[in-house]
Amino acid sequence: MVVRDGVRLVCRDWGGPGRPVVLLHGLAGHAGEWDEPARRLSPRYRVVAVDQRGHGAAERHPGDVSRAAYVADVTAVADQLALRRPVLVGQSLGGHTAMLTAAAHPGLVGALVLVEAGPGGPNPDAPEDIGGWLDSWPTPFPTREAAAAFLGGGPVGAGWAAGLEEREDGWWPRFDRDVMVGSLAENARRSFWPEWARITCPTLVVLAQSGIIPAQEADRMLGQRPATRSMSIPGTGHDLHLERPEVLYNALSDFLANLA
Repeated sequence: MVVRDGVRLVCRDWGGPGRPVVLLHGLAGHAGEWDEPARRLSPRYRVVAVDQRGHGAAERHPGDVSRAAYVADVTAVADQLALRRPVLVGQSLGGHTAMLTAAAHPGLVGALVLVEAGPGGPNPDAPEDIGGWLDSWPTPFPTREAAAAFLGGGPVGAGWAAGLEEREDGWWPRFDRDVMVGSLAENARRSFWPEWARITCPTLVVLAQSGIIPAQEADRMLGQRPATRSMSIPGTGHDLHLERPEVLYNALSDFLANLA
């Protein structure tokens, strides 16, 4: 567990030798989404997956859900767990947090992997869209299996359902709807291209065939930082880390092996 300014963050520390790798889930997600890649990476790397503020077993109602707060949490994890120049790997909003951390703290971050994430924005409809989607969940779910089916079925549904908690009346999310919506406020107002341009560490961008990053955004990312490595995984959507964890592991393993 890591505590920063009174806010509890919970880490799944897989141990392992070698370079530290910090795994950051997306909005409304949880650290367990990374279990399969983490299990495969931990024999060679020090792997830590984080339940970020407002998510999973971390502080459920943090007072601050700004992008800066999420970034400061990552630096606190690295500091308190003595993770020297970690590789930050993040999916979706977790990737956005990793990107901003690398931009703000170039001496801290050794390398960066964005999974279905980019500078994006502004997207004024995002908070309402996410709020509406969360409101559509028929909670409590009677069983975890019912939740998995509602949340997409297959490995994606199972991955989301694994983040639920069981109470007397059924299965509930381990996050607050308004905290999730608030966490997107800045992304709704602006893009983060200046931050992307400031990043100096080695970077890998992993996109889905049917993801949320438009081709124009990916092209602009590579145009601004042409040394960036990029790949697209066929037959996947936004939650490619759940759909094809073995393919993502191979990509991460190759990237990590080639770092100085």
